[in-house]
Amino acid sequence: MITSTTKRFWYALVSVFAFMLRYRYLKKWFWAPLLILAIGAIIPQQMIIPVKGATTASWNKNSFWAYPWGSSITHKGIDIFAKKGTDVISATRGIVVYTYEGGKGGKSVMVLGPKWRFHYYAHLNEIKTFSLKPLKRGDVIGTVGDTGNAKGKPPHLHYAITSPFPYPKLYDSVSVQGWKRMFYLNPDIWLR
Repeated sequence: MITSTTKRFWYALVSVFAFMLRYRYLKKWFWAPLLILAIGAIIPQQMIIPVKGATTASWNKNSFWAYPWGSSITHKGIDIFAKKGTDVISATRGIVVYTYEGGKGGKSVMVLGPKWRFHYYAHLNEIKTFSLKPLKRGDVIGTVGDTGNAKGKPPHLHYAITSPFPYPKLYDSVSVQGWKRMFYLNPDIWLR
């Protein structure tokens, strides 16, 4: 697996099925998690740019999967530049999985959206949401900042989309960390 969120997702999914198999009286409900997975996969993903007032000119469309990129080796998202304190909004509807302060992303928020995709918002100056909060597209989740490994750089939002389910057609045998590309989706495709 490639991200801790993906690991947690698979752990929870396998645990649910193992629990249901362990207790015979729950076997009749074995179809329920499968139905939930199917419903989540067919919910349409309608997205907006996650920084209030930003346009497609606010980021470099070639920054996704750029190499070399500091200690991350490959840049697995896009950086949307804006004035410090500008509202960061939810690009899609979903539910806040967690908020976190620390590490390379600094102040960050992870949102589970349609199609079981995780939307990662990092380098926030301020977090304005909480775990398990349901979000509509456009809800404020924080403000643009320069926390984490963005300290001293122009304020921006690092925005990435990951999937716990691999997309084999995205495998890249040429680029560095090309196998990981199956799990990272280019946000630029949906934001243009």
